[in-house]
Amino acid sequence: MNKSMKKKGGRRAGRTVIPGFGLSMGITVAMLSSLVLIPLASVLTYSFRLSFQEFVELLFRENVRSAFATSIGCAFVAAVVNCFFGVILAWVLVRYDFPGKRLMDGMIELPFALPTAVAGITLTKMYSDQGFLGRALEGVGISAAYSRVGIMIAMVFVGIPFVVRAIQPVLEKLPPSYEEAAYMLGASRLRVFLRVIFPEIAPALLTGFGLALARGIGEYGSVIYISGNSEKNGTQVVSYIIMQKLNSGNVDYEGAAAIALALLVISFLLLLFVNLIQHIASRRTNA
Repeated sequence: MNKSMKKKGGRRAGRTVIPGFGLSMGITVAMLSSLVLIPLASVLTYSFRLSFQEFVELLFRENVRSAFATSIGCAFVAAVVNCFFGVILAWVLVRYDFPGKRLMDGMIELPFALPTAVAGITLTKMYSDQGFLGRALEGVGISAAYSRVGIMIAMVFVGIPFVVRAIQPVLEKLPPSYEEAAYMLGASRLRVFLRVIFPEIAPALLTGFGLALARGIGEYGSVIYISGNSEKNGTQVVSYIIMQKLNSGNVDYEGAAAIALALLVISFLLLLFVNLIQHIASRRTNA
């Protein structure tokens, strides 16, 4: 074995591309602190200015509870829809060759690159009663814009890349010979999917679901226009409540931070769930 590849005391010996463990670790800690830890600490600092009773009363106010229910409920439905269509999209991109495939594959990343406010304005125009998609839905009795349906549409738009990109690598590594062997043994298409394909993509699908759900719960730009932000109709999302507290005449930093802390806890639990799924998947792969 090359001496430069041996480890001493948990660190790699010899020359490395980045000079010095101390310098590299210092830069890492500084960037992590300034971009993640200090902002999160400020959220905790402001939210802890409220007493526990005030914190609970704030979270259980009618508009705040309704906003959490709208954000989590719409994000959950959107994540389920993304899982269904994400599997289909990933399957088409991996298993078929057709003109424009590279273009379609690149367009999957569009929600990442497009400013969310631009996406929200565009979706609102398309799904309003004056837009061509909105008029079509109005014809079957569905009002998309300024309703929870519109919120879910916006969340589907921003969440679909997470599911597709999570499943694609797994399908690329899954040999078609497994499916062919199952067909030769007399299995139906549904049975092949449930017994051969789905067990392989399930961890990646759950990962994509968790990421899409977390993104949808905290989404602001793409939903703020299409939702209508009506407390009466239950179309206010949590991010709008936070901005409302910061932009009102009497700025309420403590209240905004307390609601943000609740979102932070939810996001942390989702992140923990995603990491557990990835850990289980990696153990299964290495087994």
